[in-house]
Amino acid sequence: MVTMTPIVIDGNQFTAITVALPKTNFMAITNEKGYIMCGALDVALLNEKLKDRGIIAGRAVGVRTIEQLLEAPLESVTYEAEKRGITVGTKGRDALLKMM
Repeated sequence: MVTMTPIVIDGNQFTAITVALPKTNFMAITNEKGYIMCGALDVALLNEKLKDRGIIAGRAVGVRTIEQLLEAPLESVTYEAEKRGITVGTKGRDALLKMM
């Protein structure tokens, strides 16, 4: 099952996406500029092979719900995210606000 839910953080609109998979969930929260995701995100791939795309993204591990993804510290971030002040350890919610 795929679920898409609007989320508002400090008046800013985001979309939370959850894909229920066997024995796990795939989760992301996005806007038109970037996104944060669960541990399925391959930040190294984005930084190396897709560097020319300038993707703003961060990865949180060990999360099982959208709420946890919002509160979790990011374990890794893309180079483009770092340019916006999003660093390893930034909470998901704060990272999203820096993508505005």
